[in-house]
Formats: sequence, structure tokens, C-alpha cells
Amino acid sequence: MGEELGANRVVDESRELAARVSEGRFYLACIGQFKRGKSTLINALIGEPVLPVGFIPVTAVPTVIRYGAHKKARIQFRDGAWQEVDASDLEQYVSEEHNPENAKGVGGAEVFVPSALLSTGMCLVDTPGLGSVFTGNTAATQAFIPHIDAALVVVGADPPLAGEELALVEAVGRQVQNLILVLNKADRATEAEKAAAVRFTQQVLAKRLRRSVGPAFEVSAAERLENRGPERDWGKLLGALEQLVQGSGRQLIQAACERGVQRLSEQLMAIINEEREALERPIEESERRIAAMKETIGEAERSMRELEFLWMAEQRHLSDLFVDRHKKFLGSVLPQANEEFERALRSTPRRMGPSYRRAIMREAQGIAQRRVLPWLETEQEEGEKEYRRVAGRFVQMANDFLKKLADAGIRELARVPHALDPETGFRTRSEFLFRDMIEIAQPASPLRGLADLVLGLVGARGVIEEEGREFLGRLLEVNCSRVQNDVLNRVQESRGRLEVEIRKLLHEISRIAVEALTHAREARAAGAAAVEAAVARLDRREREIADLSA
Repeated sequence: MGEELGANRVVDESRELAARVSEGRFYLACIGQFKRGKSTLINALIGEPVLPVGFIPVTAVPTVIRYGAHKKARIQFRDGAWQEVDASDLEQYVSEEHNPENAKGVGGAEVFVPSALLSTGMCLVDTPGLGSVFTGNTAATQAFIPHIDAALVVVGADPPLAGEELALVEAVGRQVQNLILVLNKADRATEAEKAAAVRFTQQVLAKRLRRSVGPAFEVSAAERLENRGPERDWGKLLGALEQLVQGSGRQLIQAACERGVQRLSEQLMAIINEEREALERPIEESERRIAAMKETIGEAERSMRELEFLWMAEQRHLSDLFVDRHKKFLGSVLPQANEEFERALRSTPRRMGPSYRRAIMREAQGIAQRRVLPWLETEQEEGEKEYRRVAGRFVQMANDFLKKLADAGIRELARVPHALDPETGFRTRSEFLFRDMIEIAQPASPLRGLADLVLGLVGARGVIEEEGREFLGRLLEVNCSRVQNDVLNRVQESRGRLEVEIRKLLHEISRIAVEALTHAREARAAGAAAVEAAVARLDRREREIADLSA
């Protein structure tokens, strides 16, 4: 039916739904903030490191781990095509390091492993973490929500539950009943910290979901993967998963089928209604309707151009704000950095001149890097807050036009329930790299090396030390400027991508109406019998969908 109506995306999704229902598969998604250790937890549950892990946000696309007699992997691209890959090459497609912001266009990945835990139909899903600087990761996780059947909610002790994390759990909790709460990295928190985190998380989730979420299992996935340390609640967690499979597995699969059918039926019904109305109404009326739609879209385009002036003013304001923050930061960090550098000088062995220069310059680089990188995170948060404030006006404008089109009777807008999200932050990743100014720290000039050697021989290392102090100041100044330039560039690029998203959405909503009008013209040209036959065909399809939904 989907192929007949030209709904290729619906066809692909229905085939996948039919396959996983017939195979008895349900999806247990691992969700939470980035750096919670979700990938490590899944690796520990499976018993081997099949997913990439790391200190930075790693997972870029949802990755399904399912049972297979032999370990292998395959990648699905956005065009629907699958590609078999070696399991050891998975990182090239699903990690931020090798696929930043999903530049390779991966729609998802599947890993097959001979794990007893997965042999009865449960599939673990590693989702990109929320709250990282990679905004595309959050979008990928949000898009996977309709496919989640149950969830492992992975939280920590510091902070126990972030705002964006809470919103995701609430969205998932409205769809599914089975939420298993896991407090990971229990080896890094005190008993008091863990107890407070569990109590806070349970209370907040119970209030938002209006139901109890059950116990929280305190584990250390890293310890279990390496088979060290105390077991903590690991056995209880495995027991809860086994109970989920035995007690709720069949119901989860049935619920997944019902949700999928409902979702796909709504999409097909929107197309059927538009096709039928285009056949029944006069062609001229459909043409006027589409013309009005395009006029509204043109009006939105003009409004966006007018908002450009607002954006330019706000960008100047943000630039001025960052200049003040730059001065305050350097004013506070320079004395601390200089004090740390003096302590380093006192503990650095008195070597020959060139070696001594390299040693103290490395100290300056390390001190500057330790001071600047945490500030990068602070400035990104400030820049993103300001970006959201201004971008919210663009989003509100676009959503107003979407509402205007919906009020005019464009049925397909029912498939865009939230339109654009005003809370979405940066749409580009950070490009900041710390500049260590190696040409100053280790000058290639042989004359400089000779001069340093002489200074070392005569004991005049104070000259090198003074240059080290100046070098530290330059490192801080240059890299602080680079931090703020990176944030300002992300603001500008994110604004550009937001405009692209708005334009794409505003133009996409007219596609079904235009195609329906084309089909109506073809039927009218073939005669009244052809129109009646087309309407009868749509009526049959509507009854079939209604019967299927029932």
C-alpha cells in the first residue's frame, strides 16, 4: 500500500517493523546524558567490548546490539542501503571521532553477537548521549524514541539527572512502562553521594511520570567489564533484565507492533485524505490552495530576511559580551597561572640551556591548557544560551507560519506535531584546538639554541625563565581568543543551519499537496470513470488501514 501511495519511507519502516515482530525482537534502549558510561554498560552486559568508548562523547548514531551466531556488524545509511562491515570497524561509522556530527550519513548500525542475554529476543540499543556539544547526537536520540520498547535509564551521582535528560526520560516514559534505573560509575562516588543521587532521581521521575520507577541498581560497568572490584548490584540488574524478558517480552513486542501500526497508519491516512480531497475538489481550488501555501512560505522567507538585521545586532551584542568575559577571565586566571608556573620553576631540574627551555615551556603549555579547556566549556554554555535566546525568535516565526498553514487545512502538518524545537542548541560541533605555539616553545633557530647553551653555562637561566613567563601569558591570551572565536563561529554557523532547517520544513509540507494535485489532474484527464476508480481505491485503502489499526 505504501508503495502504491508513493510513501517509500513508510514502506521501509513497515518492513523493519514486520521483521522484528516476526523474529520476536524488542528494543531496550540505553538512554541518558553523555559520559554516563552507556556504551561501557552495554559492553559489560554483553561480556566483551564491541562498542567504542572514550572520555569524549563517543556514540554518534543509535546502535542496535542483537543476537547472532557469529559476531558481525552492518551499517544502514540514510538512503536505506545496508553495508556489511567488520565488527572491529564499527567505530569508523558510529563514533564522533571518526564520524563527526554523522558526516557519513549513517542512519543506524546493528551488531550481531552470540550473547546468551540477547538470545531470547532482547536487543540493546546504544543511543547518543544528551547534553554534549554535538547537537546532532541529541537529535538522533530524540528521533529513535518511537522505536523504544523499554529503557535502561543510566544516571550518575554528579549531577544525578540533568534537565535535558529528564525531558528525554519523560518522553520515553509516556510511551513505555518498563524503565530500569541504573546508577553507573558507583566506584567514583561515596555512599552518601550515591544515596542522595538515587533518592533525588527517584523522586523527580516519580513526580514527572506520576508513577514509581522502582529501585536503582548501583553498578560500575567498567569494573565488571574488567572483572574487578565488588559486584554491587550487578547480579540484581541481570535479574531485572531476565525478568523483563520472561515476564514482559511478549507484551513489549505486541505493544511495539501496535505503536508502529498506529504511527504508520497516521502517515498513510494523511496521504489518502489529501489524495481524495484533490480528486473531489475542483482543480482550480487545489491550485488556489497550493498558491496560498506558497505565498505563506514566501512570506516566511521575507520574514527571515528581516530577522537578519536582528541577528546582526545580537551578534554584535554577543561579541561585546565575550570581550568583557575575556577580560574578566584573564584577570582572574593570570595570577593563578603565574603562581603555578613559579612553583613549577622551583621544582624543575637545572639542566643545560636548551633542555631547560624545553622543560619550562612544556610547563607553561600544560598550565595554560589546564586553565583554558575548562573555560571552553563555560563559554560554550554561555554562547549556546545566548544563541537559544535569539534563535527562539526564528523558531517562533517558523512555527507561527506552520500553524497558519495548519489552520488553512493542510492535513499533512499533523505529521509535524512539534515543528521546530525552540530548545535545540548549537547545530555545529566545536572546532577548537589548543594552540601550543611550538615555534616559540622550541625555536628552530640554531642561534637561539646556542644562546640558550651560553645562558646555561653562565648560570643566567633567569632570562629563559622570564621568557617562559611571557610565553605563558601569550598562550593564555591567544587561546582565550581562539575559544571565543570558536563559539562565535558556532553561533553564526548554527544560525545558518537553522535557516536551512526552517526553509526545508516550510517547503516540504507542500510536497504531498502538490503530488496529490498532479495525480488528480491525471485522473481527470482520463475521464470520470478514472476519477471514480481512484476514489474507490483510496476508500478501500482507508478501510484496510482502519481494520489494521483496530
